Formats: sequence, structure tokens, C-alpha cells
Amino acid sequence: MLNKYQIREHETVQEALKKLSLNGKKVLLVVDSENRLLGTLSDGDIRTFILSGQSLRLRITEIYNKNPISLKQENYSLNEVRHLLVTNVIELIPIVDEHNKVVDFVSWDKAFSEEPHLLQKNFKHKIHVPVIIMAGGKGTRLEPFTKVFPKPLIPVGEKPVVEIIIEEFRKYQVNDFFMTLNYKGDMIVSYFNSVEKEYNLKFVWEKEFLGTAGSLKLLSHDLRGDFIVSNCDIIVKANFEDVIKFHKSNGSALTIISSMQSYKIPYGVIRFKKGGKVQGIQEKPEYTFTINTGVYVLNKRILKYIPSDTPFDMPNLIDVLLEKNEKILMYPINEGAYIDIGQWDEFQKAAKKLSLGKEN
Repeated sequence: MLNKYQIREHETVQEALKKLSLNGKKVLLVVDSENRLLGTLSDGDIRTFILSGQSLRLRITEIYNKNPISLKQENYSLNEVRHLLVTNVIELIPIVDEHNKVVDFVSWDKAFSEEPHLLQKNFKHKIHVPVIIMAGGKGTRLEPFTKVFPKPLIPVGEKPVVEIIIEEFRKYQVNDFFMTLNYKGDMIVSYFNSVEKEYNLKFVWEKEFLGTAGSLKLLSHDLRGDFIVSNCDIIVKANFEDVIKFHKSNGSALTIISSMQSYKIPYGVIRFKKGGKVQGIQEKPEYTFTINTGVYVLNKRILKYIPSDTPFDMPNLIDVLLEKNEKILMYPINEGAYIDIGQWDEFQKAAKKLSLGKEN
């Protein structure tokens, strides 16, 4: 049970990323061979490390917290746990025995399970930014399904994907949403007109297909300061309060939420030099890449770089911003916090992940 939440200090950052993607708690307990608590390693610790530009193959020894808050078994109260979680803004608290061996941990969901209204009150803070969902594309990667339904209404479990996306932002009390529409947009409008909503939703129609950034120009009079943009076929489970804080404190024009993705080559990779002389074979190597999730935080000042009534994609906008020396940052999240339903195989994985891993 506890194994998936534990890591040894000789393991690498890359191995820690894998474990974080699987455990759903955003924290690993660092233990020795006797299961004694040495410290904790959070996704925030790893994010800071990644942004420093160092190799993921380095050990976690220097980056984990060696002075974690912990509680003794049989010697703590629920109120004490809640106070420590809220006051220190930490994900979980390890529980140890008299020999400092980890026997359990208490996370937010467990601490507030009997009074979930307190969890909502204490755990999530409101982010005062609107969210724009780009929902006007044809969804050609999901044909023939999207010949009948618009991509945002594709069901994942019991809900359309766009509603799941909105729910993730609602956890942070986002109240203002915009949705850009084009292909089969009337069906999307009909759906949202038929469901009860506790938030504001405004539809923005494209006359022509304007790409993944072009329709933002249509919102010039609706936006103030910073805002979030999300594609309609991905689900990102990030700490958006921290994302916004990171974006604002660094004065970023555009912040890309990125995901660390690991890929294992299923073959032996040959290393060779000129003339075909073999230097060695690396059997089934694994590589980690930082990919674009399709969720961004932007400042309104970037709208001046978007042409009117012209197809314009987000990569085009990023190229222009780089050319103009505007500040662009990335905010990395782990692999398990990013779900893509844009292709059939990924759609099937997403449906399974959301049905089996609701704790993520």
C-alpha cells in the first residue's frame, strides 16, 4: 500500500517523476532500507529542480526536504492534522512509529473526509482570472466520431470532456468562462443551455476557422490582465493557484503548462561512428521529454500580436512573442496530471484513467 508513495534517496529525479505520476498525491516519502522516514519530495521540489535545467538522471539526494513535518502514531488528533495541513500548505503528513518508521500518512482528502465543506474552504483558493476554452476546431484526429459530434461533447465516462475541463477550473472557483465556437457549435450551445450552471459562460463565434490563437482577438474587449486558455481535448490537473502565482510573480507574457513525458524505445539503440563502427548498444533506453499540454496563462498585452480575422495558431503566437523579446515561461507538471483525448488510443486511455484514478 505505502510502496507507491515511497522512494529511496539513491533513486533519480526521473524515477521520482514516474512514481509521482502514479500515486496521485504529489508527494513522495523518502525512506531508508528500514523504512525510516528521511524526508519528503514534492512535485514543487521537482519543478524547481527542472526549471534549474539540471539532468533528470541526478539523484534526489540534494533536492528533497530533509526536515518534514511528521506525527507520531497514536499521538495526534484530527484537528492537529488539519491545522498543520492548512498552516503549512503541505499535501500530506507522514505518520511514524517510535522508531521513525513510516506506518501511514494523512492527506487533505482523508483529513477532511468527514467534513468535506472544510476541505473546499481550506484547500482551494480562488483564482481571479477568466478561462477561454478553444472549442471551434473540427477534431479531425477523432474522426469518424467527430463527423457526428463536436469534439468538446465527446463523452469521457458520464460527462463530455469540456464539462470535465470546466470542473477542474471550478475547483479554484473560476466563475467566468468563454468558449470559442465554429464547427457544430450549435450543438455545444444546445448542450450548455440544457444543463444547470453555477458559473458565467459566454460563447464567441468565429466566422472562419481562426486556429488555436486567432479567436483570442475576438475577446479584446472582454479581457483584463491575465487569463487562461485551454484546448478542448485535454484535461490538466495542475495547481492553478500556484500556476497563476508563478506567472504573475515572474512577469510572464505567456506561461505554457508543460508535462514531463517518458518514452521507452522498445529496441536496442546502436551507438556507432563514421564507417559504421559500433561503439555499443543501449538496450531499450528511456527518454523524458517536456511537452506542451495545450493549456496556457497569458497576459492581455499579447493580443496586439494576433492579427484580426486571420488563422493563427499558438505556435505562431509563441514565435512572434520570442521575436519581440516578450517573456515566455513553462510550468512543468508530472505525466499523470495531463490527459489527452485528442486521438483514439489516448481517448481510451483517458476514459480508463478517469474511471479508475479519480484520486489524481
